[in-house]
Amino acid sequence: MARVKREKSLDALEKTIGVPIRDKERFERALTHASLQGEGATKSYERLEFLGDRVLGLIIAERLFTQFPDADEGELSLRLNALVSAEACAAIADAIGLFDYVRQGSDLKKLKSERTKSIRADLVESLIAAIYLVEGLETARDFVIRQWGDRLDADVTARRDPKTALQEWAHRNGPTPPRYEMIGRSGPDHEPQFTIRVTVEGLAPGEGHGRSKRIAEQEAAAAVLRREGVWKDED
Repeated sequence: MARVKREKSLDALEKTIGVPIRDKERFERALTHASLQGEGATKSYERLEFLGDRVLGLIIAERLFTQFPDADEGELSLRLNALVSAEACAAIADAIGLFDYVRQGSDLKKLKSERTKSIRADLVESLIAAIYLVEGLETARDFVIRQWGDRLDADVTARRDPKTALQEWAHRNGPTPPRYEMIGRSGPDHEPQFTIRVTVEGLAPGEGHGRSKRIAEQEAAAAVLRREGVWKDED
């Protein structure tokens, strides 16, 4: 059996996030990586991450709806996408130091930061779900608003998600929409890596990689947008 690795306790996390941890089992699950599955450990955070993603989206959408009364649906969507993106959630995880609390069966810190970005983002979402289920929506909302802080008020250089942007750009240049296909899958079940190829009529294909097909599709679309000069490199 692999050694369970975690650097900090739930008591320390409680002080860090300012939320009481009354249901330790629930929070343990929220911080358990799938690399421990099959070793008699608590189930991983994946189901909680699914719920937390929706709770986070609701809280951010509600805040934006109130904060920007003159913004249309398009602008609100762009801001929402930026604030709930993997990059934004991973940044919140880093600010909290959340990776130090994860229960794991392998040394995830040896992975390159780009590969752990989605894990750090998932941890934030699963933590939000645990707070929501144990303490309710008001406490979850308070946590999100505190952690996102100035990000909610900043002038977000928001953009459409890559798949939407590529589809709209491709439509202006021809009637055939982009076509996505999975061309590779590697890694263990708890840490898969997918490779997706996107084909746009008249252009060389683009490829993307990610721990889910959706992420790999987004990366493939972004690769084409950058290569064709639709997006600048800093985008």
